[in-house]
Amino acid sequence: MNIRQFSTWALMASSIAVLALSACMHPSLRSVDAPMRISVIAFNDLHGHLEPPMLSVREQVNGTPTTVPAGGIAYMASAIEQLKSQNPLHAVVSAGDMIGATPLISALFLDEPTIEAVNAIGIDFNAVGNHEFDKGVAELERMRRGGCAQFTRLKPCLVNTAFPGANFEFLAANVKKENNQTLFPAYGIKVFKQGKQEVKVGFVGMTLQGTPQIVTPTGVQGLRFEAEAQTANALVPILKAQGVSALVLVIHEGGTLQGGPNEPSCPGLTGDILPILNQLDPAFDVVVSGHTHRAYACDYQKFNPAKPFLLTSAGQYGTLLTHIQLDIDPIERKVTRKSAHNLVIQSEAFTNAAGVRIATTPLLPQFTPHPVVERIVATYKAASAEQAMRQITQLPQSVTRTFTPSGETPLGNLIADAQWAATAPANKGGSNFALMNPGGVRADLILPPGGGAVTYAQLFSIQPFGNTLTVKTFTGQQVKELLESQFRQDRPRVLFPSAQLNYQVDLKQPEGQRVTNIRIQGQTLKEDARYRVTMNSFLATGGDTFSVFNRGTEVVGGDLDIDALVDYMTRNPGLLPAPTDRIRLH
Repeated sequence: MNIRQFSTWALMASSIAVLALSACMHPSLRSVDAPMRISVIAFNDLHGHLEPPMLSVREQVNGTPTTVPAGGIAYMASAIEQLKSQNPLHAVVSAGDMIGATPLISALFLDEPTIEAVNAIGIDFNAVGNHEFDKGVAELERMRRGGCAQFTRLKPCLVNTAFPGANFEFLAANVKKENNQTLFPAYGIKVFKQGKQEVKVGFVGMTLQGTPQIVTPTGVQGLRFEAEAQTANALVPILKAQGVSALVLVIHEGGTLQGGPNEPSCPGLTGDILPILNQLDPAFDVVVSGHTHRAYACDYQKFNPAKPFLLTSAGQYGTLLTHIQLDIDPIERKVTRKSAHNLVIQSEAFTNAAGVRIATTPLLPQFTPHPVVERIVATYKAASAEQAMRQITQLPQSVTRTFTPSGETPLGNLIADAQWAATAPANKGGSNFALMNPGGVRADLILPPGGGAVTYAQLFSIQPFGNTLTVKTFTGQQVKELLESQFRQDRPRVLFPSAQLNYQVDLKQPEGQRVTNIRIQGQTLKEDARYRVTMNSFLATGGDTFSVFNRGTEVVGGDLDIDALVDYMTRNPGLLPAPTDRIRLH
């Protein structure tokens, strides 16, 4: 189906649906007060992926699973423009993590390129996600309001000396400041008019309550993150009093499932979004979600008959868009029909790490890059080119984030090795071993079959946060407590160890007694001994709920994590993926 066929099909579907609904109405109202069809176009977890991310999406085409290349903001912009043209009654929303953890082309310029590109697309609201807080509240407020005040080590406005900030609203209903005011507006209302008809749609935006546990604590200092469902429910009467006919919750929290992006039953749906939905007021019509980077479009009423929401997510990195359609009765002021579909954003063919060519297909909608957005991307790509293309080393094969049963990955362990090497000298901290958090490893290191050159841009995409390395002293007892805290029943999370740390885990044992045979630099751990441990600045302040890191003493600050990785790669040409045998399962 080409884009013209897609547009015709959508128009026919809209016409049929409107006629069917009109036939059910009182004859005197059919011509004047027919339901109004509102389009809500949604995406999430863009993470500043301005260029095609070399990712593929699997979709059913005439009953056959088909894999196509997807993503790239200029292609996404064209798709949004196409959907807007089909229906002038539209709103465009983002469910968070638009910025933060971004590739070099955006991160090198403090994500100003992403804001400028999204400005050119024309959206209405962004519900801030946890990664919007990566550089702190002051920098996040600059992203919204514009200007060139410097709040980070990087200098702002290097390309655009009059950075305007976002021309769309940030929403954060459950993020409160010390004065009990929300950091950004709790909701937005968009008014749609068609002839004499008028309807209002309310959009409530929020991030996950657990944000303080997964971002650098200093980035959210002075903020309070309140319960999602209770916050949303309290806004329902306020919005209803203002005459809204439909309610959309745009939330940076999500689920995981088994199946494709458009399976209406959402098979095997699990995740932290479920308890929120089960407590949410059924007055909400749609929940646009994110955070988990999974794509789905389903009727949540199949899971809970008392909760008639549509639940959607558009995956990640602009590879999909969710097209939601709401038919709203302007007299009764209620939604009479709703649907959602995830549209694949086909972009540019590429060859994946296995040497397989991922090609486009005319059987799914195809898009050409939006010229205005493409110019913005080209400007910042040229500005970052020299740094991005700098060759660091040659490696014989790719290094991936593929998890082993122990929770280790080849790339995660390699990064831990690099961080230990950077802090092992006495004048750098005198580290005994290093630990790296999985969430800080943002991409695989993909090379052609047989290996090839590694560029700075590739390494930066793996570690884009700009964290610094930190070395602290812990007792052996604290080290054991730290390792045990990885294997909690409620929230297991395994840190990647450098080669100097080895231990055994038996998950059949009670919590607190699961880690044994701990060896550091070949010697058995002594509980009363003192050990120097390397971590990044995110973990150093208790990130990822590892509060034990806060108790370390004799703090020594180190280099940037990306600089440590670059130096390690440079010093070890031909490096192989790190072994994943440092944690032994009993």
